[in-house]
Amino acid sequence: MPNRLAHETSPYLLQHADNPVDWWPWSAEAFDEARRRGVPVLLSVGYSSCHWCHVMAHESFEDADTAALLNEHFVAVKVDREERPDVDAVYMEAVQAATGQGGWPMTVFLTPDAEPFYFGTYFPPEPRHGMPSFGQILEGVRAAWSDRRDEVGEVAGRIVADLAGRSLTESLPADRRPPRPEELHTALMGLTRDFDAVRGGFGGAPKFPPSMVLEFLLRHHARTGSAAALEMVQATGAAMARGGIYDQLGGGFARYAVDATWTVPHFEKMLYDNALLCRTYAHLWRTTGSDLARRIAVETADFMVRELRTDQGGFASALDADSDDGTGRHVEGAYYVWTPEQLRAVLGEKDAEFAATYFGVTEEGTFEEGASVLQLPDTDGPVDAARVASVKQRLLAAREQRPRPGRDDKVVAAWNGLAIAALAETGAYFDRPDLVQAATDAADLLVRVHMDWHARLHRTSRDGVPGGNSGVLEDYADVAEGFLALASVTGEGVWVDFAGFLLDTVLLQFTTEDGALYDTAADAESLIRRPQDPTDNASPSGWTAAAGALLSYGALTGSDLHRSAAERALGIVTALGGRAPRFIGWGLAVAEAALDGPREIAVVGPQGDPATAALHRAALLGTAPGAVVALGTPGTEEADAMPLLKDRPLVDGAPAAYVCRHFTCERPTTDPEELAERLRG
Repeated sequence: MPNRLAHETSPYLLQHADNPVDWWPWSAEAFDEARRRGVPVLLSVGYSSCHWCHVMAHESFEDADTAALLNEHFVAVKVDREERPDVDAVYMEAVQAATGQGGWPMTVFLTPDAEPFYFGTYFPPEPRHGMPSFGQILEGVRAAWSDRRDEVGEVAGRIVADLAGRSLTESLPADRRPPRPEELHTALMGLTRDFDAVRGGFGGAPKFPPSMVLEFLLRHHARTGSAAALEMVQATGAAMARGGIYDQLGGGFARYAVDATWTVPHFEKMLYDNALLCRTYAHLWRTTGSDLARRIAVETADFMVRELRTDQGGFASALDADSDDGTGRHVEGAYYVWTPEQLRAVLGEKDAEFAATYFGVTEEGTFEEGASVLQLPDTDGPVDAARVASVKQRLLAAREQRPRPGRDDKVVAAWNGLAIAALAETGAYFDRPDLVQAATDAADLLVRVHMDWHARLHRTSRDGVPGGNSGVLEDYADVAEGFLALASVTGEGVWVDFAGFLLDTVLLQFTTEDGALYDTAADAESLIRRPQDPTDNASPSGWTAAAGALLSYGALTGSDLHRSAAERALGIVTALGGRAPRFIGWGLAVAEAALDGPREIAVVGPQGDPATAALHRAALLGTAPGAVVALGTPGTEEADAMPLLKDRPLVDGAPAAYVCRHFTCERPTTDPEELAERLRG
């Protein structure tokens, strides 16, 4: 019989709806039930494409004996971390403080007042590798709660007091200022020390795609001409694109590589990774003209539209790492890996030999059971492009016949904002109006379904129905970023207006007088601590993403209120950028834009005029850090409503571009090449 999760919309929660565990969703009613029964709460946090979440579910939550123990002595609460990042953040901070590490599934035991007192992540069904079994953990917690409840309460109280005492306010510089040039140079030097000059990327295994850091490095190169910054981007971009972390047949990136060589990925594909990397490779192409960067940007955009687009026009959250291997086993990577025998079955002997060499498929394999993850090893000599295309087409068609990984089809506002920005810019750079249209459709969905008339956001939706979860800071910031990018590409000022509504909510609900930002709104559900994290995780932190959107909006509209808020928010980058540049990359990128201006480009001319289009393209392809672009026809109501376009006439009847910076405007130009030269860093 289904449990309470059967009424939820989260695909992750629905995966557990038929467990024998009597799960509750996160709710006041769950904690009321724990108080009524006098039992602790088991909080289990995960997400739908999490491999070890699936493993623990199969081993423990589907086991009748384990479920009976849980149901008798605990109230079990299941949370989708992608729906409730606030709940996840608060308890993950406690887990990391107590154990020195974290991850998912996250397993936390709470008092009925939601105070944590025991922590962990994955627990096996029997003792293994020095870890106790999940059953032993349950028995131990049950005994402690029954026999030493006062001690448990004291532990929980100390943990909550420690968390409540943590504040980032003292980390902000007294003058709340953005980083200076020398401080950004210090951040660059820190990244240089961590850079893997042999294999690309930063640090060792596991290796995560450093999207936000790469954006900082591209902007730093544009502003300073630093060859070292660009070399790190080029080397990392090439290594990821040629490695197993990139899907060489279907495009798109996996979550991370388990090794230092980018060979074997953790195979789940997340929308946020692909949106960020699509934009990064597009910007790398914009800087260097690299054919590889162009191909990866376009293929990644096509992957998002083909595999993640929902019927309502939004983008689904993720594809699972696991799938049926054809024998009924659910195996990680089964959809993506190949053996020489499988190549021969699809391609025949000669083309299979060619494909094995080209993609690095060996008899020994690079993954489990002799299978190989497709890569593009460095090879000498020319490549038969037609033969490669034929091989890829046939392998992709054969792969389509395999059981597909599951898809988490909930639409997350923040990640769709990132996708809108990436698709709009990629479509504009590479003359792909279909991608711009996909970005517009997703933006329409966010306005129709996620946004209410008070400029408040629902974090998630599914099948066009909003979820019951309020947006967090990253939702407001990333959606505003997406809307502003879309406005620059399309010239439709309404997207600037929508971004302004969201950013006003950021100022009212998320920002303190001293320039700090919280991840949840002032009127959001009260947790044991109000989450606040300025560092990047897999996507930009809400704090620095808000700073970037506020900065761009201020540049487009001339709003000193938004510009000043952005500068105060960047104080945290001044504090942390030199010490931990790998973990505040987006903040460093925004700081580069603030130092450069950012430059404001107004392109005026009739819509559809080739000369207007040429100037607009030159403006979009400029590499000046964080430059903003407004497009409009002089004298129209929409152009007059955009401050950056107001009172910008044509020049001798011809379309023109105006470039402004630090409250000073250069003379207008009608020459796209001259405009491009002005916007080269």
